[in-house]
This record gives sequence, structure tokens and C-alpha cells, in this order.
Amino acid sequence: MAPGKTHMNIVFMGTPDFALCSLKALLENGHRICGVYTQPDKPKGRGYELQMSPVKAYAAEQHLPVFTPRTLRDPEVQSELRALCPDAIVVVAFGKILPPEVLAIPPLGCINVHGSLLPLYRGAAPMQRAILDGQKETGITTMYMAEGLDTGDMIFQTRVPILDGDNFESIHDKLALAGADLLIRTLQALQDGTAPRIPQPETGFTYAAKIEAEDCLLDFSRPARTLFNQIRGLSPYPLAYTRTPDGRRLKIVRATVLEETESAVPGTVTRADKNGFVIACADASLLVEEVVPEGKGRMSAGAFVNGRKIQKGDKL
Repeated sequence: MAPGKTHMNIVFMGTPDFALCSLKALLENGHRICGVYTQPDKPKGRGYELQMSPVKAYAAEQHLPVFTPRTLRDPEVQSELRALCPDAIVVVAFGKILPPEVLAIPPLGCINVHGSLLPLYRGAAPMQRAILDGQKETGITTMYMAEGLDTGDMIFQTRVPILDGDNFESIHDKLALAGADLLIRTLQALQDGTAPRIPQPETGFTYAAKIEAEDCLLDFSRPARTLFNQIRGLSPYPLAYTRTPDGRRLKIVRATVLEETESAVPGTVTRADKNGFVIACADASLLVEEVVPEGKGRMSAGAFVNGRKIQKGDKL
């Protein structure tokens, strides 16, 4: 960075809403965004029309130069990136691997905003996995990127509690804001030359694997709180599900643990009324409060009961 410069030249790499908070914070704090790299447009919806990522749409509104390379391993793409002369590259939920040639470009390094308290939950789905595992807190780590998967030296961390009322959506939003704040603090430390380098421990790390279809199926022979965590960790997307007696998929948006024990076989509906329906689990019960029936929109579980789609004694 040139002597006397008060703000950095930043290349920003990110794609979804989670990254958008950080990009906005960079602009609000006066950093010069010399390039925005994001995923190429993807077909969505019934008509499979191409749609821009949230980061691309915002960058276009702000008249920022946008790049959507299919790979960063292309020498021409790397040459184009070098020509932007970034002081640092900021990466937030970009969705592509940065090769060594790219990691070496900015003099102040490639800085990642990761949605966990590293070395816990390295990988693709740290927020969902923390909730699925019943963790009571999570957070944000900023780090210098290295060739390994989320293995680089840490800079700063901030902690965020996970409350029973939280789900993936609320934790995502809290961490997006916390990540933006921590990024600004991190860049200031980089400018001041006070940013620490804290190596991650070689043991004690965990991996947050991508959410797969098998993660979404509910097994009522498991403890009620385990299922409660599964439901909220996957809400509002992709949603945990079960199947009704007629074989239709029933996605569950929201549920509450009832400490009452039932003598019924796990998976049995023991009560169904205007408040929803109760399912017996291994040790307690779940009151299901909001659902998405197959082929329908989101609705209260009470409305689903009123439509006579489920009743006491049904086995899920």
C-alpha cells in the first residue's frame, strides 16, 4: 500500500446475501473496491431464467467493475486480477477455491470472513452444522487464507450466542452483520500493521460438511431436542422433512420441544388441534407449529390439521 494512503484498494470476492453485508460495509467505510468477483449467473425458477447473485446485483447498482470467471486458475484471469493492483483480497462466501497464484497477488494477503469460531466448523456449512449439533454459541473468524480448507492463520474472532429461538435464517443474519463489523476492524489492523497471525491448532478442529439430502430426513426414534436442532438448523432452507401416512413429503419449518413423555411409539401423532400436532420422539415430544406440505405453500400446522391432512394416531 502506498505511503500515506488512508484506505485500501480491495478486490472483493463473494456471492450470496451473507457476503453482501461485508461488501456494503467496505463501501460505507470508504474503501475503494477495484473489482468484485462473484459466481456466474445461474438459472432459477420454473422458467430457468438466468439470475445474478445478490453480490453482483448490488455491485452493478453501485457501478463497480464485476467479474464472473468460471475458474481462477486461468492465467488470463490471474493476469486481469494482478492488473487491478489490490492491496488485499477480501473473500466472503465466494464459492470458489483460490489457487496459490491468486493468494500471492495482494501484498496484505487474502482475507476470509468465515462463519464459525475456527478451528471449529471448517468447510461449507458452518452455521447450519453448529445449530444441528446443538451448540450454544458460534461466531465469526477473520483469517489469512492459505491453500488448505479454512486452515489459515486467524486474525480476530467475535462470538454470537445461539438461542433456542434461533434458526439458520436468524443466525445467518446475525453472523452476516457481525462479519461485516469484524472485517472493518480487521482491515484497520492490517493498515496499522497490528493485525495478529494466530496459527490454528493442529488438533481439535471439526469439519462442517455441505448439507445433503440425508441430513434433512427426520428420524423420530431420536431425542426430541436433537430433532428440534435439526429442524431449526435447516429452516428456512432446505427444511427438515418427514412423510405423512399417504407417503407425501411434509417439510417442517418450526417446532417446539415438549418435555412431556408419551407412551406412544416414536413418530406417532399424539395430539392434533388448532395449535398444531404433537409427535412422540425417543424421550419427549415435538409440537409442530409450521409446515410446508408437498405441492403447497408454507402454512401453520393448525391449518394443516384443519384441512384433515393429519390426525391423532397417524404414524410419520
